[in-house]
Amino acid sequence: MAPFVDDPRRAGVLLDVDGTLAPIVRHADDAHVPEPTRLPLIAIARRFGLVACISGRRASVARRIVSLGSITYVGNHGGEVLRGGATSVDVVPEIAEWTGRVRAFAKDVWSDELLRLRIREEDKDTIAAYHWRGVPDEAAAQEAMEGVADRARAAGLATHWGRKVLEVRAPVEATKGTGIRKLLEAHDVDVALFAGDDRTDVDAFDTLRELVAEGALRAALCVGVTSDETPDELTDGADLLVDGPVGVRTVLEVLADATAA
Repeated sequence: MAPFVDDPRRAGVLLDVDGTLAPIVRHADDAHVPEPTRLPLIAIARRFGLVACISGRRASVARRIVSLGSITYVGNHGGEVLRGGATSVDVVPEIAEWTGRVRAFAKDVWSDELLRLRIREEDKDTIAAYHWRGVPDEAAAQEAMEGVADRARAAGLATHWGRKVLEVRAPVEATKGTGIRKLLEAHDVDVALFAGDDRTDVDAFDTLRELVAEGALRAALCVGVTSDETPDELTDGADLLVDGPVGVRTVLEVLADATAA
């Protein structure tokens, strides 16, 4: 932690939301960041050069879950940015051009069968997401989603699998890594930390290490957040492993305590 606490004004703290700051819940709309986690997050937001959440959620939804308006939110896997204090979201133009086709696909693909399986549709504007965590027959739901994924690819759209979620997206490169690269280019920091719990977070790890290799960062720390669903790619790619959102809270507390006046 030394590079981060020696000069916090030149350090960036970047955090995934679901499964990292907020515990994973059966229904995505119920997610929230516990107050004991928000307290050290608020403290470091006042002291560090950059604090941001990098989420697969819409940026506005991520802000609601975290309930901290002063920091920046990169949403939809790098597809949009909601800056601290701002009221409007900036969407990557190339992705915005595909929004109509994604929404039309989502409308066309929805069926009574998906409803019977209790699959939950999430409208993320530029992304259509389908959740099946906790449904009566998760295996059947996943099989149905594989069919949806096949149809999406046939329609020229991109797909991404997460933890019991399928996302249908524009065929435009947008990852947590691309979002982080753009974010760091606009901020004067020379060390950065990222914490995440899923496959999409490995893109963020890779980008931080690329920025170090390019000389854009002096140091980076990749924190993997473990659970009973931790993918091997995350475990293999992390510099440090912590146990769930409580472990992330401990990291934030260390940073807050070490930089207290």
